[in-house]
Amino acid sequence: MDKLIYLAAQSAKATMQRQENIANNLANVSTPGFRAELLAFQSSPIVGEGGGARSFSMETSLGVDTTPGQLQQTGRDLDVAVQGDGWFAVQTANGKEAYTRSGAFNINDQGDLLTSRGDQVVGSNGPVNVPPNHRLSIETNGQMTAIPPQGNEVVPLGTLKMVKIDKDQLERGEDGLFRRKDGKDADAESTVRVASGYLESSNVNPVESMVQMIAAAREFEVQMKMLSSSKENSQSSNQLFSMN
Repeated sequence: MDKLIYLAAQSAKATMQRQENIANNLANVSTPGFRAELLAFQSSPIVGEGGGARSFSMETSLGVDTTPGQLQQTGRDLDVAVQGDGWFAVQTANGKEAYTRSGAFNINDQGDLLTSRGDQVVGSNGPVNVPPNHRLSIETNGQMTAIPPQGNEVVPLGTLKMVKIDKDQLERGEDGLFRRKDGKDADAESTVRVASGYLESSNVNPVESMVQMIAAAREFEVQMKMLSSSKENSQSSNQLFSMN
């Protein structure tokens, strides 16, 4: 009886964690450049007195799904999408470098080029700053030029810092940004290409995720029924002992 309760409780806990993972992916189905998080579980034995042959399930992150999302044309000059492998480099509030695939950029009142979450976009000359009243043009190789409202005196702003990092060396932070596992800044990669006027969509498949969520809900119902059955069996056993 005790084993049935333990097994059902452990399974229910793992299913709830799986539901949270699926729900997070679904919540970001419209987030540009989002990478679906992969989740798995492994059996870990209980060590200590009374543990015996018992084990519990332990959450193990498999990283992220690196499949590229679809490029969607927006026609907006500040929307930029990475073509193929590569990441945009950004500077977070603590001054550290991080990486993202979301190229929905904006320019604030100070002329800083920012991501949609407010991180500064990094170029070959550091954080990118656009002169007042200038329009930003970004070429396929990441070269940036500030174009004035009138006249032909354009202002070169360097090149977007874009990097390539092996997926085994990447980890996602709680802020949704990616960093190298060794904590070092990646070197700029000149072969990365971008498409201006486009955004990369999330690579989450909403239909597949919904099916996974329904399956997880059904599994949770079964596990709850197992706990209920265990309680009923225990009550029946107590009644039999009372009769004796």
